[in-house]
Formats: sequence, structure tokens, C-alpha cells
Amino acid sequence: MDLIPLKQRAPRPDPAGVPERASLALAGVIGCTGQPNFSAKALAELNRALPMCWMSVYKLFPDAPPESYGGGAFGIADGTRDSWRVYRQGLYSRDCTFLAAREVADGGDAVVTRWHAREIPLEHRKAIYIRHGLRERVSLVEGDASGGVLAVNLYRGMAQPSFRDDEVDLLCSLAPPLLATVNLHLRLTAAQQVEESQCDGSDVVALNPEPSALSELPRREREVCQRLLRGWTYDGIAADLGISAGTVKTYRNRAFERMGLHHRNELFAKALAEAGGAPALAGAAGAAALPVA
Repeated sequence: MDLIPLKQRAPRPDPAGVPERASLALAGVIGCTGQPNFSAKALAELNRALPMCWMSVYKLFPDAPPESYGGGAFGIADGTRDSWRVYRQGLYSRDCTFLAAREVADGGDAVVTRWHAREIPLEHRKAIYIRHGLRERVSLVEGDASGGVLAVNLYRGMAQPSFRDDEVDLLCSLAPPLLATVNLHLRLTAAQQVEESQCDGSDVVALNPEPSALSELPRREREVCQRLLRGWTYDGIAADLGISAGTVKTYRNRAFERMGLHHRNELFAKALAEAGGAPALAGAAGAAALPVA
């Protein structure tokens, strides 16, 4: 595994012709912001500069399940939704590939990591890399003040060569504007992100009925918890309620304290218990129960 903190990175000269291709690719990605299927369209633009087969965008949190913001493929079958479903059902809780990046990115810094499939732990490698013929992953990782990280993952398949050092260096050069573009896209589409997460195969608890404890909460705390149960992201809730994502988390924390909860999966468990242990899952009838790992 290679880990490159962008703050400490010394610029290297680029091969002839690459800067122009990279500029065109970046301009194309910027033009995709706010559009449906952003990841697939952005990946197609990035292929102007570097061949890559998959792209996925998600956030990881220290005390909650991850949130997907979409994925896409270029030139091979799109298995990003299937892989996210497997990852979200519990694999994420055993994923050690972001541990070092999270330590370096804590507080808002950005890093780039490169993982060869052979370096990925066996369970993870079998479920995603071997299953879908992936060779390698380069991740652009940016931390935030809450301890979470945004990951933009770029993959090469077995039919493609490994990333060369100069190609990784080019991605390091592109990382800051790419991360800024992804963040802009997430802000522009915050209110619609719940639809994307459901399409990704995320397990979402249907609110029928919602926990009785929610009816005793103040209005804002209740509204936040209702949307958490529907699978909404913090940014999506903020856009819908006209408040900041930080304020959303404040209301969440207050509500959880009143109900004696600590994590979002405990809220899901409470909803399932009051529904008699037979949850309705959005987007996949008969799917496995919501993970609590």
C-alpha cells in the first residue's frame, strides 16, 4: 500500500502531453457536477487522461455505517452497486484499507492511497476484487472535522496494467480539484442523495411504524430521526430542512441522548423491534436484514 499526504507531496515534472489531457479531463468532470449518474460520467471524462474501469464515491464515519454517493464503470460491466451492497452489509466494519488514510486525513487534510488487490485482506478481496476482476485501487481521501472521510475510489481491472508511478503522481495533482468538484456535486444534489443511496442497494428501514419514542421528541429532533430512518444522508437532511449538516448532527445527538441511543444502527434496531422484527427493505424484497455491525 502506498500513502501520499498531499500536504507533504513534492511536485514532479509531468510527461509531455499529459497536462493538456488532464486539463481536458478535469474540465469534463466539472461539467458533470449536478448531473444524474455523476460517477459514471466523471469516470468517462477521466479516461481522457488515464484508463480506469470503475469509480465510486462514499463517506466513512467513525460511529455509523458508510454512505454511498454513487458509482460507475467504463469499458467493463458495472458491478459498483453489487459491491456496495456487499460492503454496506457489514464488510465495511472490517475494512482496514482506510485506517492509515483516516489518521493522516483527520481534521480536513487529503491523502492519496494505492492498494493492489493482492494486498487487500482475503475476505474483502474475494467479495469485491476477485469477484469483479479488479486489479488495483487508487483512493483520493479527504477528512472532515467530525472524524469522517470522503473517498473517491478509482479502479483498474485485470485487463488493464497497474498504475505507474507517474500516473499516481498525476492523480495526486488532480486530487485537490477533483475532491473540490465532488464536494460541489454533493452540495448541489444533497436533497436527492437519498434516491441515489437506495439505488445503490443500501438497506433502508421503511417507517411503518416509526418508533413511538420519536413522537415524544421536539419537532426538529423528530424530523431528523425520521429522515435517518429513511436512509437520508446528513447533507440531504440539511438541504431538506434548510439547516447545516452540523446542526443536523446536533439534533441527532440530542435525540439519541433522550432515547438512550449512541449510534444510528441502534435507531434502526429500535424501529425494527417495534415493527415486530419483520422490516420492509427498500429496493430489494426478501433481502437480508439491516446490518448492525
